[in-house]
Amino acid sequence: MKKFMTGNEAVARGAFEAGVTYASAYPGTPSTEILENMIQYKEDLTAEWAPNEKVAMETAIGASVAGARTLAAMKHVGVNVAADPLFTWGYTGVTGGFILVSADDPGCHSSQNEQDNRYYAKFSKIVCIEPSDSQECKDFVKDAYEISEKFDVPILFRMTTRTCHSKGLVELGERTEVEMVPYEKKPLKYVAAPATARILHPIVEDKLKKLEAFSNETRLNRIEMNDTKIGIVTSGVAYEYAKEVFGDTASYFKVGMSFPMPMAKIEEFASKVDKLYVIEELEPFMEEQMKAAGIECIGKDLIPNIGELNPDIVSKALLNEERPTVSIADDKKVNRPPTLCTGCPHRGFFYALSKKRNVMVTGDIGCYTLGASAPLNSIDSVICMGGSISMAHGAQQAFKRNNVEQKVVSVIGDSTFFHTGVNSLMTVAYNNSNTVHCILDNRITGMTGHQENPGTGFKLQGEEAKQIDIPKLVEAIGIEHCVTVDPLNLKEVDDALEAAFAYDGPSVIITRWPCALKKFSEQDIAEFDLSPRQYKVDEDKCRGCKVCIKTGCPSLSFNGETKKAKIDPNTCIGCSVCAQSCPFDAIGKVVK
Repeated sequence: MKKFMTGNEAVARGAFEAGVTYASAYPGTPSTEILENMIQYKEDLTAEWAPNEKVAMETAIGASVAGARTLAAMKHVGVNVAADPLFTWGYTGVTGGFILVSADDPGCHSSQNEQDNRYYAKFSKIVCIEPSDSQECKDFVKDAYEISEKFDVPILFRMTTRTCHSKGLVELGERTEVEMVPYEKKPLKYVAAPATARILHPIVEDKLKKLEAFSNETRLNRIEMNDTKIGIVTSGVAYEYAKEVFGDTASYFKVGMSFPMPMAKIEEFASKVDKLYVIEELEPFMEEQMKAAGIECIGKDLIPNIGELNPDIVSKALLNEERPTVSIADDKKVNRPPTLCTGCPHRGFFYALSKKRNVMVTGDIGCYTLGASAPLNSIDSVICMGGSISMAHGAQQAFKRNNVEQKVVSVIGDSTFFHTGVNSLMTVAYNNSNTVHCILDNRITGMTGHQENPGTGFKLQGEEAKQIDIPKLVEAIGIEHCVTVDPLNLKEVDDALEAAFAYDGPSVIITRWPCALKKFSEQDIAEFDLSPRQYKVDEDKCRGCKVCIKTGCPSLSFNGETKKAKIDPNTCIGCSVCAQSCPFDAIGKVVK
């Protein structure tokens, strides 16, 4: 039986067929759908969201040590968070087979950088496997567990946005039940004290030599001989691009296991072609190793290491040929920058914050990052998950030491607060930072597509869960000034900001209102007034001042001819922020 699947769906299917017992992840594009698709197999395996990638990695490690096949999934920057256990895990090896899925994001479609995580495999001395299409995503997962257990090594399963989200036909198989390895205490393997690490390191180096020999034999690395004037070494989705451009006019060395590299086999392939190109996305990971081995090749001299590749780029770089494309006249293009949705609970908060002057605002990763954009212009910096609170504290300490009178505010979401913001708030409380920290609780993990988190009251597989009470957690950390407000009530937000700014010491403001796009739970309906409502502009009262437009709501527009604001009745959900902002009471509730 065959099914049309994305790469992420196929990885989930591969894990199911391979007999995986446990999987954990923190949602992050382009990896999110892997765990979401594993819940359909919940009769056979357990899939869970973790508060962050480090925890996901560690829980999966624990399941492997217990003897089960396990998987951890995350986006590329998530591996930075999980790197601490990853490097030691490379030393100790596994018990049950272990896969770490790293979903890289060339082109920064939803990320703050374009890092190439194949280097993590080399750095942590583990295997890297790269599928090119959905069928390989499923098949290579199953192969990866065999390799993991045969060589006692974790596997970094490197995917990219196109591999994750592109669809292809996948031939399905049955689940193979894999017996758990009976648990044994192995302190000389798993107690990573210095004395143990010194014993393990030479074992790892010997293991890498055996893995390189295997890499030269495995079917994951294959040669496709055609015309020998051009040879191409390639991996991942770049293989698909190369095939589309060159077809049968070139020969291919398709790398499926890119670390350790199958260097002997590549040398043999190189000897059979006149000119050798290396086509890989982002960094010259394979090219560097090939050149170090004395293999003459052309790669990043011609192919960019910035952004996603595609057939057009490959064709232009290597053949100097422009492929025909559909073009659109510039005057027909409309800029559509990302913006907070109509009715987003963050809008009222940012509108109020934007009025504050002489304030530094550190932001975080999530929907609320859009608070940095016009017309709200409320966030000055965004670096990484959980970084806003720590950065605010550091900035305040620098201002204080240098006698600079400037208030510092941090902004973070509920899921991101649980991710790594809690520890940051600890340092704020511990060091008595005179800062304001705003936790925007929209009752869900919003930006990645509405995944549950420790504050929502539900688990990934749908069961009810303990719900972390953010105010109580903040109080337990040591913050004495903490208030919870309705972010759609501008006066309430204004008052909370004024009080926090006047307070001498660390303070926290929690905005609590569900995401406008959320499927409301029974708890949401009981707690919030979510009854349908709508607002409209009274043109007789509207003075054309554009104050309401400054809220940045997509449902609002301004007619340049009539000099009047207008609300789209098809999209307005009645959050009332525009009505509260209007100085002439020209926006009112529609009475039905």
